[in-house]
Amino acid sequence: MEIKNLDSDIRVFYIKADSFPSGIKEAHEKLHSMIPSINGRRFFGISYPDRSGKIIYKAAAEESYSGEAEKYGLETFIIKKGPYISKTLIDWQSDEGQVSRTFKQLLTDPGIDEKGYCLEMYPNDSDIICMVKLNDNRRIKK
Repeated sequence: MEIKNLDSDIRVFYIKADSFPSGIKEAHEKLHSMIPSINGRRFFGISYPDRSGKIIYKAAAEESYSGEAEKYGLETFIIKKGPYISKTLIDWQSDEGQVSRTFKQLLTDPGIDEKGYCLEMYPNDSDIICMVKLNDNRRIKK
């Protein structure tokens, strides 16, 4: 595990999964089908429990220009800058259960932000970076 620092907020638009975890793939497929070009765009998965403990999952894409979310009729979310505890999973689809196991491990860190969320970042088609927002006092010094 390592601490990654996001240097700036990231504005994304998203499709909310109908269920968790079974609706995740469908939400990502729907999101990708709406976007004319995925080249150079970052994709994310954002999850957190609602007040009842039910997990909310959002398949998200970084906005390429201001107002893009409105063009598609989608809501936006701001991925907050700051420190995240993280672990990169190579070829995660060969064992999809490792994503859940990794987040369970990351969530044991005593410095997690109680108002934070779990964040999946997809750097390519086969890997995933699992991240959990930490309190800002864990920010990496440059």
